[in-house]
Amino acid sequence: MPVSFTAIDFETANPSAASACSIGLVKVVDGRVVEREHRYIRPPFPYGDFSPWNIRIHGITPEMVERAGGWETHLPLLREFAGDDWLVAHNAGFDMGVIRATSEAIGLPVPDFRYVCSLQIARRTYHLESYRLTSAAAAAGFDDFAHHDALADAEACAAIVVHAAKRHEAGDLERLAHVTRVRVGAIGASASRERSAVHGPMALQ
Repeated sequence: MPVSFTAIDFETANPSAASACSIGLVKVVDGRVVEREHRYIRPPFPYGDFSPWNIRIHGITPEMVERAGGWETHLPLLREFAGDDWLVAHNAGFDMGVIRATSEAIGLPVPDFRYVCSLQIARRTYHLESYRLTSAAAAAGFDDFAHHDALADAEACAAIVVHAAKRHEAGDLERLAHVTRVRVGAIGASASRERSAVHGPMALQ
């Protein structure tokens, strides 16, 4: 069944979640990809050192991002691209952590988004030996892509969720999360207010 959302993937310069150096965005409307965007990001100081390990994984070097805009340029892009969409990412805690940490590193408010994790959806949809992005995407019929390229990974993530929604006959992400028993997450000020209202002031400490 058709679902609508924005899939997102980040690559980082080093182990810090505040070192975003690449972002891939894929907009899905009624089960079909309608827009794609990839940008390099200049990581904020003091998180801009590239570790050899990360370079080996994604192939992005300091020279490739030295003329790129910083997160202050790309956060508005994310907001405009996604609009009111829920976000989807594979191992979403990592990508939401990048949004949060990179925003906080340059003193910007963390944007408000709801999100679900395609890794968790895959675990409750397929029977696989591994639920890594490449394996889960192959189960969804999306394979032979450039893993650790942010745009390709976002496309793979989108394919998993669209395929899972069809299998579970879910017309939106809220229904898909419900039938797969996957937690709906949230980031930003509204998420903090919701936690405060439910759990009281101690929940934010």
